Amino acid sequence: MNPPEGRPRLTITRHVTSWSERHHKKAYAMKPGPKPSSGTAMTRAERQARYRAKQAAGTPTLRYRKPIDRRSRVQRWCDAVAELRDLQDDYQAWLDALPQNMEDSATAEALRAICDLDLSELQSIVPPRGFGRD
Repeated sequence: MNPPEGRPRLTITRHVTSWSERHHKKAYAMKPGPKPSSGTAMTRAERQARYRAKQAAGTPTLRYRKPIDRRSRVQRWCDAVAELRDLQDDYQAWLDALPQNMEDSATAEALRAICDLDLSELQSIVPPRGFGRD
């Protein structure tokens, strides 16, 4: 049915989400964040004043990012195996320096287990370069 000439067309809207009282209870509210250091939270005006003062000072905001690792997978593998060998040497030195009263301790057992690992198999593996470059 079209409305008669000169009358505005009525638009009927309906809610497409169901309203449930359980979602509006305080128990389901968002958890509070950390308490403010000054004891009371800043008002919006105080927050805006702090932001504008920071912008007026002109000091640059320093943001530190982790540098991108640009090594190839093969190089990362070789570096990881070398790091494991260095750590194994350090653990062997630690095991050799243990006093006699700690030779039967859990620490000594863990150090022996690390030192007994054969890393030569890992060192002999050459990972594929990929993309048909093998």
